[in-house]
Formats: sequence, structure tokens, C-alpha cells
Amino acid sequence: MQGVCVSILCVCICVSVLLHSAISQPPTESDTYTECTDGYHWDPQTEHCKDVNECETIQDACKGEMKCFNHYGGYLCLPRSASVIPAPEPPITPTVTNPCPLGYEPQGDSCVDIDECERDEHDCQPSQQCINSLGAFTCQCPDGYRKVGTECIDIDECRYRYCQHRCVNVPGSFSCQCEPGFQLAGNNRSCIDVNECDMGAPCSQRCYNTYGTFLCRCDQGYELGPDGFACNDIDECSYSSYLCQYQCVNEPGKFSCVCPEGYQLLGTRLCQDINECETGEHQCTDTQTCVNIHGRYQCVDTNRCQDPYVQVSQNRCVCPANKPACRDLPFSIVHRYMSITSERSVPSDIFQIQATSVSPGAYNTFRIRSGDDNGDFYIRQINNISAMLVLARAVSGPREYTLDLEMVSVNPLLSYQGSYQSSSALRLSIYVGPYTF
Repeated sequence: MQGVCVSILCVCICVSVLLHSAISQPPTESDTYTECTDGYHWDPQTEHCKDVNECETIQDACKGEMKCFNHYGGYLCLPRSASVIPAPEPPITPTVTNPCPLGYEPQGDSCVDIDECERDEHDCQPSQQCINSLGAFTCQCPDGYRKVGTECIDIDECRYRYCQHRCVNVPGSFSCQCEPGFQLAGNNRSCIDVNECDMGAPCSQRCYNTYGTFLCRCDQGYELGPDGFACNDIDECSYSSYLCQYQCVNEPGKFSCVCPEGYQLLGTRLCQDINECETGEHQCTDTQTCVNIHGRYQCVDTNRCQDPYVQVSQNRCVCPANKPACRDLPFSIVHRYMSITSERSVPSDIFQIQATSVSPGAYNTFRIRSGDDNGDFYIRQINNISAMLVLARAVSGPREYTLDLEMVSVNPLLSYQGSYQSSSALRLSIYVGPYTF
């Protein structure tokens, strides 16, 4: 075997040329000429095939700036800066006449194949495997390599798109890698989606697997944090002041409405007054009457008649005509109680006065006799026997009014007795609650 060493830009490339397949078998005694393979010609002196110098026989063998370098069985076109250091010629051994073809040896009257691999008469590289064949041998490269000249060059399997995602070439082999969110399938080439939700994804509440990744989602009342994993409580109370009628209380993942003392929750957001007089949650005595008002209750005496009035029935007091002190006072006073909310829109009808008994031919007028020093109310007469108490200005509680609403009756039919006039009063206690509900 002959070899050459090629130096290109300070990089050495060793090229070995196997000649066994290039050199034909020598002629037998009866032959005067034997045909040689391409790149060689028959030398009758040495009776061997001799290399052809293509750099001399082929005009312009190399084009452009390339320089021609001859080697066994062919030639190389290399940059002009390259240099070739030829290997020393092997010593010429005396020619021994072998009646058998090349690669065979005589054994008795026959020619038998020479196993160059077993005899170590081959030029395979240490990394190559020698495989014997009839009359010759071949040098086989390991898996993952291909033979170029006499060298084994790594095959870049990644050029052939063996991997679905990423391919990493390694000497003699390759490995496939997957993008984040995928894992290598059993064939070591395909990539399949990873269900991160089943593998401990860092979602604090709910996890949804998607192709190649995952999404974190939050329960109602929470919102996803900047990191995309944590769920933070939403303070619903900070978004609106109308969520609750009285007060909003934020809780993890939700909110609740609370009501002030004396009220209870109606549904989820409204507050309703507790009627302590009906539920028994009051401390009025047997001589008192429980009056329910917004947010609380009031205990009033059952008999509220003051001298010169006397009680004739529950809540009704009469001033007898035979008492001199009753001359300028309403004949009767009826006690009534009511409660209104704060900041009520005005004008607002709040209480209707209705006469219980009317003399034939009498003419009735209604007025506020006392208790309205600030002019917060006025009377609107509806007809001869009824009138409406109207709230004229918005008022805030807690506050209490005691109004005497008087009906004055004038009866001209009784003129024979002089100008007959009588009156009766309704003493209305109005409690203004502390809230607008």
C-alpha cells in the first residue's frame, strides 16, 4: 500500500489509497499483457500495473487556483498553498512467480483464497473491521461512520431529519431531544406531549394541560398572579360600594354582606329591620307598649294621657268639656307611632290623617298644631275628611319628632248656638332611623 499526507492551510489530511483492488493480477506465462483498472497502466518491465500520473497526462486537470497532486489510482485538486509529503516507497522485493491469481496461493494443484484478515495482511485502520472476500478483503467502518477513501468519517444523522424536534450528533451516533413540555417517545425519535398537571405543575388551584405546556387557572373569587401560577384573592369590596347595602366584608375567594345591629340580612346584600316587638327580643314591661322602629325598639307607656286628659281606650285620651282647662284644647288626642329612614327623598308622603267621625254639614281643616319648629313637614289636605302629612326636607337619624296633627271642624248648621267649632288631635311620634334602609 502507498500513502500520501496532504497539508492544507496548516491542517493535515492523511489520505490512504488501497491498491489491492486497483492492481490487477499479474500475467501468467502465456499472457503478454494484462488490463489494469482505471488510474493504472501495465508495465511490461516489472510485469505489474503502474500508477498513471494524471497531473501530466491530463491537460488542465485542475481549474482555477487549484493545484494538481498525483496519488495512486487518481489525483487531487488542492489549493496552491497546500503541500503533499509523499510516503516513502516500499522496498522492492524480488518478484516471485505465483501461478495463482492475486489474493490466492497455491495449495497442491489448486489455488486457495488468502485470508488477509486472519494473517493480518491488511491495511484496515484500527477502528475498522477487516472482512475477507475471495481474492481480496474490505475494510468496513463501524455503524454511524461512512468510508471516504481509507478513512471512516462520522455520519451526521441530523442532516437526515431523524428527530421530530432537536437532533444532537455525536461520534458514530446521534440523540434526539424534545422541546420543553414534551418527552421522548419509545422510538427515541418522536416527541409526545407531557401532562404537566399530572407531574406536579406549580398551579396553586387549577391546572389545564395544553399541547407542549400547561395553563393555571383560579377559582371564582381569585385572580392569577404575575408569575402565572399563584392565585390571589380578589378584594371584591374594593371594586364597588354597591355590593352591599350596609357593609362589605372580604373573605378568601368571596365576600359577604353584614348589617348593623338591629338589622338582619335579607338575601345576600340587603338589610332588613328586625321587629323586636314580634320576636320578643325587647325588655318592655307589662305597663309599656313595644313600638318597633328602624334598627331598634321603643317602650312607651300604655297610658300616655296627661291631665286634664283621661284615657278612654287604648291610645285615646279625651278632655272632658266640664273641665275648664279643656276649653282651648282639642277634645280628643289619639297616639300613633311610626318610623322612617334617613335621607328619604322629598317631598314624601309619610302619613295619612283620616277622620273617624264627622258631623253632618261640618267643614274640616287640618293643620300641624305643634312639634314642627323647623318646618320639616307640612299638611296637604286631600278632601273634607282626610289629609296627608308630607316630609318637606330630607332628615337624618337617629332623631325623634312628636307632632300634634289637628283636625278643626266648623259646623254652620249649629249656628243657633253660636259659632260652633270643635277639634281633635293625632299625636304622631316619628322615629327617624340611623340609615337609609
